Amino acid sequence: MAEAEVAAKAPESDAQESSVAGDAPAQAGPSMGVYITKPSDYPHLPSKLLLFLSSGTGIHSKNNQLQADKYASEGFVVVMPDQFAGDPAPNTTTDPNAAPEGNPSMIEKVKMGLADTAKSFMIDMWLARQTPEKVLPLLHKVIEGVKDEFADAVANGDGIYAVGYCFGGKYVLLLGSEIPDTVAKGQAVKDEEQGIVKSGPQIKAGAIAHGTMITKEDIQGLKVPVTMACTENDQLFPDDIRAEGQKCLVDKDIPHEIQVFPGVPHGFAVVGEYEDDKIRDAQRAAFEQMLSWLKSH
Repeated sequence: MAEAEVAAKAPESDAQESSVAGDAPAQAGPSMGVYITKPSDYPHLPSKLLLFLSSGTGIHSKNNQLQADKYASEGFVVVMPDQFAGDPAPNTTTDPNAAPEGNPSMIEKVKMGLADTAKSFMIDMWLARQTPEKVLPLLHKVIEGVKDEFADAVANGDGIYAVGYCFGGKYVLLLGSEIPDTVAKGQAVKDEEQGIVKSGPQIKAGAIAHGTMITKEDIQGLKVPVTMACTENDQLFPDDIRAEGQKCLVDKDIPHEIQVFPGVPHGFAVVGEYEDDKIRDAQRAAFEQMLSWLKSH
């Protein structure tokens, strides 16, 4: 498990972290780094398998490791794969000690504006590289690997559970759907007369927090129970998309739970230090919401 050091104050901005301190530096597929954390009494007592899909900061983020450790302390064998294949999101943090004090000069404002523009461009380029066609085959390899390595935990839970934060939220929804093998496994169509074969769902139940780049189609395809901890007025998961998706879940009678947390930033549910009591309370509430859902399904 990761050492309980002071977590970054901005949970979504810790891509510079560089050490993976998991219980087992396992490989679940070619060149696939994985952070694994387990209950202290595993395998002596039965546990369930939880796939942890992180934000863009990836498996090297201390915050993500600590978040995974929290689920392990609740009885889950947690596997957090490097779903970005060594290409995490560009670091968007700025050093607060380097920020100009007082009112910045016009030149400083221009410099900061140019830096923000460059960061935005880098993030846009990074997001363009992280497509389902790239990410899902990597996750499929991980799932096949953990079914063998942790067969007892998969069997004990009668399947694989999944949590997703930010970027990972979208992929929890996709893993809970039927996906064409051409996308899910990166396979070519073997028989044109037979057409495209679909497989899935790959998980038993899912929980997501402040998802990113989720479309209404992602939610419409869902076939497993899901809970969502959302941020109000979140540009990365707009209210209208969430409302349309919820209507579809109701129409399809998919068990679901959606909690909207007002007045908190995107990324609030990931372990991190905030001075605002409201954000800290929301962090705790979101974790309890997601944990309770997984344990009850």
